[in-house]
Amino acid sequence: MLTKKYLNELTYEVLGSAIEVHKTLGCGLLESVYHECFKEELLYRGIDYQSEVKVPIFYRSKILDVNLRCDLIVQNCLVVELKSVQEMPNIFHAQLLTYMKLLKFPKGVLINFN
Repeated sequence: MLTKKYLNELTYEVLGSAIEVHKTLGCGLLESVYHECFKEELLYRGIDYQSEVKVPIFYRSKILDVNLRCDLIVQNCLVVELKSVQEMPNIFHAQLLTYMKLLKFPKGVLINFN
């Protein structure tokens, strides 16, 4: 059973992983570079994840394929979206909330490496 304490501790570890990647690489790189290094950092810390997960949409007893993919799902309960941009438009927040709702996950994190 997921507890608020567990989710908070997991989020803390995930954010710590992102900080370590940013400290090591700095800013100004492509998102794909941060994504690969972030996955390595999670592995190093023993944190289970899935990358580039297809997000299904169920509608009228059908699964629709609209090609939604979230960057990472951590411990099968936390959505993580990575960005490397100067500004964070609202669409990125909407994207994270969409993934959380469709996957029925209680928490998500939007990380900008730039």
